[in-house]
Amino acid sequence: MKKYFTGLLLIILILTMAVFTSCGGARGDGLRYGFTTEPSTLDPLNPSNTADGRSILFNVFEGLVKPHTDGTMQPCIAESWEIEENGLVYIFNIREGVRFHDGSLVTAADIKYSLDVAVNAGFDSLSNIADVTIHDKNKIKITLVSGDPDFLPYLTIGIVKAGITEREKKIIGTGPFYVEQYSPQRKLVLIKFDDYWQKGLPHLEKISIVFFANYDTLMIALRGGSIDGAFITGAMAAQLNHRDFDIFDNNSAAVQLMALNNGAAPFDNFNVRLAVNYGINVREIIDAAFFGAGEPSGSPVIPGLSAYYKESLSYNYDPETARSLLSGAGYNDSNKLLFEITVPSNYTMHVDTAQVIVEQMERIGVSASIKLVDWSTWLSDVYFGGQYQATIISLDSQSASPRGFLKRYLSDSGSNFINFKSQKFDEVFKAALAETDHDKRSELYKQSQTIIAQEAASVYIQDILYFITFKGGAYGGALNYPLYVIDFASIYGIGNN
Repeated sequence: MKKYFTGLLLIILILTMAVFTSCGGARGDGLRYGFTTEPSTLDPLNPSNTADGRSILFNVFEGLVKPHTDGTMQPCIAESWEIEENGLVYIFNIREGVRFHDGSLVTAADIKYSLDVAVNAGFDSLSNIADVTIHDKNKIKITLVSGDPDFLPYLTIGIVKAGITEREKKIIGTGPFYVEQYSPQRKLVLIKFDDYWQKGLPHLEKISIVFFANYDTLMIALRGGSIDGAFITGAMAAQLNHRDFDIFDNNSAAVQLMALNNGAAPFDNFNVRLAVNYGINVREIIDAAFFGAGEPSGSPVIPGLSAYYKESLSYNYDPETARSLLSGAGYNDSNKLLFEITVPSNYTMHVDTAQVIVEQMERIGVSASIKLVDWSTWLSDVYFGGQYQATIISLDSQSASPRGFLKRYLSDSGSNFINFKSQKFDEVFKAALAETDHDKRSELYKQSQTIIAQEAASVYIQDILYFITFKGGAYGGALNYPLYVIDFASIYGIGNN
C-alpha cells in the first residue's frame, strides 16, 4: 500500500507540473511578446518585408556590422574593416568561429553569396555595389560604383548560407535565436542558439511572438496575462495599472506622417498641401491620441539621427493662413475641400491620429473622412498601387542612416509612393551621397529635409514615443535603437540574470 501511494503521488506531481507548464505560463512559452503585424517573409534577402518582420528577424540573422544604440556601427560577423580610396573600397575581416544555426562555420563564400543575392533582389541601399570578391580566406572586398564613406549601415543585411534558395523553409542565420516554429497569424517561436558567437547572450531560452489582429485584442491579452509584453502607445499605457506593469520609453524609430499623394487631386496642388499643414495642430494630436507622450517633428528623418536631423521644420498651427490658402485654391464654404484618409485598421494609433485630424480639418472648413482597410489592402492599394489621397502611416529605414528615410523622395524611386517630384531635392540628395566630408554630407542631408518641408510634401507628425511594457517585476534589459528593432537578446528575466 505504501508503494502504491508513493507511485500515485509521483504521477500526480508529474501531471501537475505538465499542466502548469503548458497553460501559457512563462516557463512553457518563455517570454510571450505581442505584435499586431507579422513578417511578410522570413527571408532576410527579400526587400519586401514589413517593419515588424525586420524587427523580428533582427534576432535571427546578422550582417557584417550591427547597429549600436547610439546609431554607430559595431563589429558583428566582421570583426574589423578598412575603408579605402575615399569610400570606394571596403575590406572586411571575417570573425573566426561564427556559426550558422545548423552548426556550420560562416565563410567568406557565404558572405559573397548573400550580398550578391541581395544586390540582385533589388535592395536600393546596395545598388551602389559594383563587385564583391573574396579578398583572402577570411576577407571580403566590396567595391562600389562611386565612393561612399557612409555605406556601413547598409551592411547590416542578414548573411545566409551559400546556395540556399528556399530561405522561407530553411531559416538559417547566425543570430542569438533560431526559428523553431512559425504558425502564420498565430505565433512565431524563437529558441536560444547555444553556439552564438557573442558569449553571455541571449539571456532568455525562448521567445514566443504572438500575433494579434489589432491593438484592442493585444491589450486584452496583455491585461489578461496571456502575453508578457508588447510595444504599446501612450494611450494604451494610460489604460494599464502601473502597479501591475513595468513601462519603459522607447521611440519607434520611424516617422509618423499623414502622407499626401502629390500626384493626385487635391494634393497635386501645392497650396492645398500647404493649407493642410497649417491647419494641423501636431501638439494636439500627441496630447489627444498619445496622452501627451512625444514631441512634434516636421522632418522626414527621425530625431534619433541627431547628426543629420534638421530641427525647426514643423509648421506652426495657423488656421487663418490655412483658410486663406484654401480660398486662393478655389475652396470655400460652398465648395468645400473633400478628401479621404486611408488608414490600416490594425494600427490603432494611426486610426486615433486620423480622428483628431478629421476634427481639425473641420475647423478650417475641410471635410475629411476616414477609410479603414486591412494591412494587405493598404500595401496593395496604397503603397504599391498609389490609389489614395492621404494616408497615415509610420515610415522606417532599413538602416540607421538618413538616406534610408530620404531616398524614397527621389523622383525615380520605386518606393516614392507619395509621388513627390523635385529636381532641386534630387540634386541636393545625390550630392549628399557623393560627399566624402562628414560635416558637408550632414549639411546636405539637412538641406534635403528642408526642401521636402518647404514643398509641404506631407504632414510630418513625430517619431512616435512607444513604450515597451512587461508584466511587473518580470523582465528588464530592453534597449532603444535609432532603428525599428526589438533586441530580444538583451532582455533578461529579473532574478535570472
